[in-house]
Amino acid sequence: MANVRAYVGSGMFFLLLVVGIILFTLWIMVVWPFSSLRFRREIARMWAAYNRRVLALTCGLTDCVEGMEHLPSPPYLLFVKHQSAWETLTLHALFPVFVLVLKKSLMKIPVFGWSLRATEQIAIDRELGVQSMHVLHDRGLEEFRRGVSVLVFPEGTRTAPGEVGKYNGGGVALAIEAGVPIVPVAHNAGEFWGRRAFLKKGGVIRVRIGPAIDTVGCDRKDRKRLLEMARERVEGMMVAREG
Repeated sequence: MANVRAYVGSGMFFLLLVVGIILFTLWIMVVWPFSSLRFRREIARMWAAYNRRVLALTCGLTDCVEGMEHLPSPPYLLFVKHQSAWETLTLHALFPVFVLVLKKSLMKIPVFGWSLRATEQIAIDRELGVQSMHVLHDRGLEEFRRGVSVLVFPEGTRTAPGEVGKYNGGGVALAIEAGVPIVPVAHNAGEFWGRRAFLKKGGVIRVRIGPAIDTVGCDRKDRKRLLEMARERVEGMMVAREG
């Protein structure tokens, strides 16, 4: 019976997710010609808040954030564990306005991709290697100058609970050049919503924010040290949470 409820709830969530994407994207498209970028990004935050409510109502899946006191004043680099689609769909509602670094292929998705373009998320093509890092560098510095934070998934792709992917240092290098702090974030979303999984389990996703890592006075030679420090903080919070 529990499985039936989970499948029904997951199906309802998918339908309401599609409805939300259409409605919120239409809203963004209508106001795009005469609205500010910040306003369009606020609409994106409303969409993320909508997704959180729908998840709670249909699947009994909620979230709890610990460590908000560690969050410095914007801008900063959010250095986030990546386990499921939950992060992409909801994290905009949990933090002050930020820009997400994502795969360029997502921009090609009908309707959803339009909203990503309208809100000017940072899209990179990993196959282009160095060129994609130039895009991250230029667009990231532009956002930091605006006072807007940037979120990166340092592992690049989603990893299953208990697994640790290779941490990439592009985001850390960007933070060092901009002189903004690195904020490590861990969570256990993958235990309730697996990678490419349709079924979602009810429960509480626990998000943990660690102490920010200062980059002021650091340069390129500190990149490896800061990357390892950020990785240890994220994975340390994962172990502490699982324990």
